[in-house]
Amino acid sequence: MKIAFGIALAALIVGQSAGQLSAEPLNTMDEVGSALQTCWAPPSGAAKGSVTLQFSFKRDGTLIGAPKATSIRVDGDADQRRQFVQAATDAVQKCVPLTFAPKLADGMAGTVFTLQLASPKQQ
Repeated sequence: MKIAFGIALAALIVGQSAGQLSAEPLNTMDEVGSALQTCWAPPSGAAKGSVTLQFSFKRDGTLIGAPKATSIRVDGDADQRRQFVQAATDAVQKCVPLTFAPKLADGMAGTVFTLQLASPKQQ
């Protein structure tokens, strides 16, 4: 019994760290945005900044390619901007796959999704 519980607990921890947020399917684009925001953590010591990413999903909740930065507004040097963009891209990638409700999944495939991630100092 203890072994089965340990395996189930390990599977739960691995599933959460792999980006699987919840068993509840997402029904709206607002819910998708909120789910992705929960994975966002700006780099430690990040200055004021924001990055806007564009990406698309497959019906199964995985990404079609890597997110692309379309707007970068980060105080600091080129390395700080690169770190900020990388943290934003990593946040989206660690959140997938998402689970879409069937109605949302039907209209999701290939649609370009835009998401802005900002440092707490920017918000």
